[in-house]
Amino acid sequence: MTFEEALAIFNQPFFTLLRKAHEAHIQHFDEQTVQMSGILSVRTGGCSEDCAYCAQSARNGTKAPKQPMLDLETVVSAAKRAKENGSSRFCMSTSGRCLEPQGFGPICEMIRAVKALGLETCVTTGFLTLPQAQLLKDAGLDYYNHNIDTSPEFYPKITTTRTLDERLKTIEIVQSVGIQVCSGGIVGMGETNEDRVKMLVCLANLKTPPRCVPINKLVKIPGTRVDDTQPIDDFDLVRLIACARLLMPSAYVKIAAGRNTLSPSTQALCLFAGANALFSSEKLLTVDNVKAGCDATLFRKLNIKLERPPKA
Repeated sequence: MTFEEALAIFNQPFFTLLRKAHEAHIQHFDEQTVQMSGILSVRTGGCSEDCAYCAQSARNGTKAPKQPMLDLETVVSAAKRAKENGSSRFCMSTSGRCLEPQGFGPICEMIRAVKALGLETCVTTGFLTLPQAQLLKDAGLDYYNHNIDTSPEFYPKITTTRTLDERLKTIEIVQSVGIQVCSGGIVGMGETNEDRVKMLVCLANLKTPPRCVPINKLVKIPGTRVDDTQPIDDFDLVRLIACARLLMPSAYVKIAAGRNTLSPSTQALCLFAGANALFSSEKLLTVDNVKAGCDATLFRKLNIKLERPPKA
């Protein structure tokens, strides 16, 4: 897929784009089913990276609390609540560029305990080596989240402490041991629609495209370097989701951060355009998500049912 081809898809007449994306969606998924994930920050704050959007960066002027690694009981309790609320997957995130070697024991223990609840597991611990990825695989990890954030051209404007090539290398390592990849980006950081499409092209052209593609709408946090940018237009967001569905038809396309700023009607358009995964937790790491009960109301109006975890 070339950038020019993808941009032509993105720029189609709105209803034509949505119709084609919906047709691609129903060829690969049940159009009335949505996959829900719980998420928990199991270690928060104090990150050495300088990502312009992140409250957890020690280099930004935010006041995000610093929290050491949570204990296993706390994580399992959160995973149980997520399952009770309809989640089929539970995501665990650690702040920082990478996890220290001694941290992989607790993370692997969390993976095994959450798997025992009958949930799919997803973690993000930053950059990985091949032996570390194998440890996660042996623990039973299903998904590894490693977002590429934005286009290759816009990437240096967002962070200078890592490169996109480093991110892609970890994705390659994760896939080499047989773990599914969850990788997407953030929109509304000052990038253009062309940057957003280039991000999707980068993901779609991976040797194995991600199985899950989260689209995060920037949640502005005072003290970060992008807290005064123009939000993405809702129609452009719907177009981006439709484009993601057409470029990666067999992937879960997830409306991630910022969903609480979208009206129910806009969320419905996103779902029609190909989104079929959401976060259920009221907190997405350090930012708010939709309030309890809102999803149930929306799903009832749209006749949506929730995906169940695959049988072991």
